[in-house]
Amino acid sequence: MTDTLSHASASAQRAAVDRLIEDFELLDDWEERYRYLIELGRDLPPLADELRTGENKVRGCASQVWLATHVDKSNPTDPVLTFEGDSDAHIVKGLIAVLFTIYSGLHARAILAVDPQEVFSRLGLREHLTPQRSNGFSAMVSRIRADAQAALA
Repeated sequence: MTDTLSHASASAQRAAVDRLIEDFELLDDWEERYRYLIELGRDLPPLADELRTGENKVRGCASQVWLATHVDKSNPTDPVLTFEGDSDAHIVKGLIAVLFTIYSGLHARAILAVDPQEVFSRLGLREHLTPQRSNGFSAMVSRIRADAQAALA
């Protein structure tokens, strides 16, 4: 039963990423993609004030970024991670929404198997982000991957 749920969760996640890629492909220019990215960030649920802690702050981002990780250890050999987050920068908040589409709700081992750079390239974002935002994106990915590794330990 758990394998069936795990497979269904991974399939739903892949479908969500595919939809996101299709949505970005419909946008003709970078300005439209920027606006859509900001819109995705606006759709994130608000992050509770008690989760805006030093522990949840992502280091390596130029803007303020908080990432709260929730670990469901119903399957202790491969827990499921979900995330909440926020940023004080609109575009970074959109990047958080993209990362949640890629990662949230996956098993830790699946998180470690995902190549976020490949997905980001397919979205057409990689070549349009400033070096600062690219570094922040990498810092957020590193944090998600570290949390997945910690959940497996």
